[in-house]
Amino acid sequence: RGLFIMSSPSEGIEYLSNHVDIHATSFQIAIASIIFNPLFWNIVARTEYRNHFLTKLFFGQKYVACYFLAATIFCLGLLRDKLFADALLDQPVLPLLDTRAVHFFAYVLYAFGSILVVTSMWKLGVTGTYLGDYFGILMEERVTGFPFNFMNDPMYNGSAILFLAHSLESKSPAGLVITIVVYIVYRVALMFEGPFTSHIYALRDAKRQSNRTKNITAAKNKSS
Repeated sequence: RGLFIMSSPSEGIEYLSNHVDIHATSFQIAIASIIFNPLFWNIVARTEYRNHFLTKLFFGQKYVACYFLAATIFCLGLLRDKLFADALLDQPVLPLLDTRAVHFFAYVLYAFGSILVVTSMWKLGVTGTYLGDYFGILMEERVTGFPFNFMNDPMYNGSAILFLAHSLESKSPAGLVITIVVYIVYRVALMFEGPFTSHIYALRDAKRQSNRTKNITAAKNKSS
């Protein structure tokens, strides 16, 4: 029987549990990778912000240091995606998802998620995408064009949508479970990243305002 015609929630949960092997090593490694990545880049970025250890490592070249972190995060993302795909190969499939409608929906999600991720990166650039703020590489103004005028956090949302698309295309309930984990991990990451990034820009704006005030005061004193 299908998942949506179960006689009780407990029967549905049992049916689902038969299609998700949480004890599979590949499943656990994929989950660990998904949790590790944002933890890693937030710890490294905040450490860089406080003591500039990466910038010092690259002889004061903050752009080079940021590109290095960007390349590291990108490679970790590729590894995470590979571990995710491999994990689904070890999981049971759900025949209920083996329909033309589901496959078509998966392809739509592939396209939509890719558009969100690619256009986000295009708008932000390398330093805007990969935590350049923590290196002192700040954007002059907030990005407001598509996809940022369409939704908040389009890159994270686009990434989660791509996980969902691959899970549906693979007919994998385990993939759907991992997608939920991805979404939760991103939400938690944003709880730390959002306020901290706002704090960085608030300090920048306060410093600029202070400098303007000093310049105005100095000009008045000079004219008098």
